[in-house]
Amino acid sequence: MALQWKTQNFTNLLLFFSFFFTSPISSLQFSINVWPKPRAFNWPHPQATLLSPNFTIISPHRHYLSSAVHRHLRRILTENHSPLLDPSLNISSSAVPLQKLVVKVADLSAPLQNGVNESYTLDISVTGSASLVAATAWGAMRGLETFSQLVWGDPLRVPVGFSLWDAPLFQHRGLMLDTSRNYYGVEDILRTIEAMSMNKLNVFHWHITDSHSFPLVVPSEPELAAKGAYGDDMQYSPEDVRRIIKFGMEHGVRVLPEIDSPGHTGSWALAYPEIVSCANMFWLPAGYQWEDRLASEPGTGHLNPLNPKTYKVLKNVIRDVTTLFPESFYHSGVDEIAPGCWKADPVIKSFLSNGGTLSEVLEIFVNTTFPYIRSLNRTVVYWEDILLDDTVKVRPEFLPREHIILQTWNNGVNNTKRIVSSGYRVIVSSSEYYYLDCGHGDFLGNNSLYDEQANGEYKNGGSWCGPFKTWQTVYDYDITYGLSEEEAKLVLGGEVALWSEQADPTVLDARLWPRASAMAEALWSGNRDETGKKRYAEATDRLNEWRYRMLNRGIGAEPIQPLWCVRNPGMCNTVQEIQ
Repeated sequence: MALQWKTQNFTNLLLFFSFFFTSPISSLQFSINVWPKPRAFNWPHPQATLLSPNFTIISPHRHYLSSAVHRHLRRILTENHSPLLDPSLNISSSAVPLQKLVVKVADLSAPLQNGVNESYTLDISVTGSASLVAATAWGAMRGLETFSQLVWGDPLRVPVGFSLWDAPLFQHRGLMLDTSRNYYGVEDILRTIEAMSMNKLNVFHWHITDSHSFPLVVPSEPELAAKGAYGDDMQYSPEDVRRIIKFGMEHGVRVLPEIDSPGHTGSWALAYPEIVSCANMFWLPAGYQWEDRLASEPGTGHLNPLNPKTYKVLKNVIRDVTTLFPESFYHSGVDEIAPGCWKADPVIKSFLSNGGTLSEVLEIFVNTTFPYIRSLNRTVVYWEDILLDDTVKVRPEFLPREHIILQTWNNGVNNTKRIVSSGYRVIVSSSEYYYLDCGHGDFLGNNSLYDEQANGEYKNGGSWCGPFKTWQTVYDYDITYGLSEEEAKLVLGGEVALWSEQADPTVLDARLWPRASAMAEALWSGNRDETGKKRYAEATDRLNEWRYRMLNRGIGAEPIQPLWCVRNPGMCNTVQEIQ
């Protein structure tokens, strides 16, 4: 796969240099707003033409691609987007109305999987025709989204004499949603996937289960959801899963399931109390030190790796999940093992008293489950804790690099460096930059941290990962910072994450957007201009426009500035550093 990706990048580079030999035109200068910003485009004589009332898209017939073509054609003809600032482009006297967009795809059979080629070129001529040439159907979908954002006004207009080449910098551009702590309906998930596609994100990481609830109906273990879900109306049936996956395919978004274990499994105890240690116990009893906690937050329970029945149930779950989800990655979790939980279990306590260690308990679990997941032809994703935790971790010899990907969430670029320098591929979700739930306080009651007058100091409002991650913080994060060229090749990409202790459908869109859009551009085309300078100032104007367009498309994205700033360009910028 690594060789395939390298070859693909080389091919893309040849396309870039052969297709574009002039400097790209600034999108700000002529108010052409596309998000994420394309890698390179050429527009020597900025002008526009009308879109014909009979405009159509001619494309190869391919199930998911055809669905995307129909969806984008409908949007192009009906959106009538009115920009916040008029582009002030002259309608070309020589260009005829644009009649059609012709889509050509080199490989219609390429599956939607990690590393698939998403490159495309788009050419809009003055002769009434436009062409979109893509390596795969998934690249064609990205190009269709770009074209849809180029159309505006009533009557509809589109730039002409315009060409671009585009491809992502990173192959994995994801969004993680936790549906255990609070439940999200299927429509909420579909709307999120649709917004992801608009932003050229391509992986929906579905953290389905946790200690708080087990909402997924597993056919061979139906009691897990029957007893572990919040209610009969807060479950995901196999039909719901198939609908979500199909919708994802139609939008070029993979659906990556995560069944977290052995920690974060308290909800399993409602169906199988005998396989779960420390279930339903208070998470941090009075007098306990933090290192002896039973969980890192309320909601206790770890699967017991020393109970054979654990694997009977868990393997049923893994088998059914891999049957339901065609995705080649399976996320197995293995984060936040709380030593106190396993120490509270009599069987594990006996194992420890005979010279065993907690890390050996975890290794027993991994050495039993990992081969089974691999036997189902899956690459296994684990959270970084499995390798980097200070107390309970697995030795590298039990974690084959060719079959495992680690997802980092602590300590920023430092942990990314530790992972890639050990030879592992990595997905970056550094909480300091990419955790979108941070900065909203905490959900613990009876917490003196909030009484800041008495404490005499500011405590980030009680949020463990505060402050709030602004879109600028997300946008400016360089996920390969400090890595060598070879180490950077092991960075597959990144994911923003929304943990749901204090989120549910009522705030979903605003928590995600447009901050997830910021990561989407940084991972697609970067956060720097042609000179290497961070382009957050130029991005502000485009993100304002893009947020407004998302609103009109039914995505409840939060504002990033007063409308006054948009109407008065440059007046809300800084011209010097503010201390």
